[in-house]
Amino acid sequence: MITISRLYDDYSTAARAYNDLDRAGISTDDISIVASNGDGWFEKGSTEPGVIDRDGDGRDDRNVGAATGAGIGGAVGGVTGLLAGLGLLAIPGLGPVVAAGWLASTAALAFTGGAAGGLIGSLSQHGVSEDDASAYAEGVRRGGTLVTARVDEAKASQVEAILDRNAVDIRARRAMWERGGWTRFDPSAPVYTADQIRRERELYRTRV
Repeated sequence: MITISRLYDDYSTAARAYNDLDRAGISTDDISIVASNGDGWFEKGSTEPGVIDRDGDGRDDRNVGAATGAGIGGAVGGVTGLLAGLGLLAIPGLGPVVAAGWLASTAALAFTGGAAGGLIGSLSQHGVSEDDASAYAEGVRRGGTLVTARVDEAKASQVEAILDRNAVDIRARRAMWERGGWTRFDPSAPVYTADQIRRERELYRTRV
């Protein structure tokens, strides 16, 4: 199995990629999504396009997860097995995120177990380079959404083609941050506010 990750500037774009993987036959057990909730869209009941409907019941699993308490709650809440649906957790330096899947659970376990790195450690353990893992974490910190899939090598090119649609060029984005003085993801750095996330997204749209 290999791990393929891509960053998106907003949840709705990432959700479409998630659903495309599902429709392509990639098991949802092998797909994870970690989205910034720094602007509080999850609590507010986002009306963004790009519904995640893993069980095919016609309802957005964001709302189902919130209603049933599925997933992980709180910053250092107990982890009860793999995440069954979207739920809230907190990772050092990222602040509140909305997450589902195997990566969300392993990242939370790394945090609650006292291991350094949280999301970065989880990605690195599954074959993502430390430089890319650091950039992906920073992207989530700045309001982005990370989609990660574990797949057989035979399916790698298909999955990459799906995830590359509308994904951030992580190396170009990292170079842009470095020009502004950024070096690596810092779990002790202040969490981005909703206003900072909005300005960050406007900056990316301007650059495009």
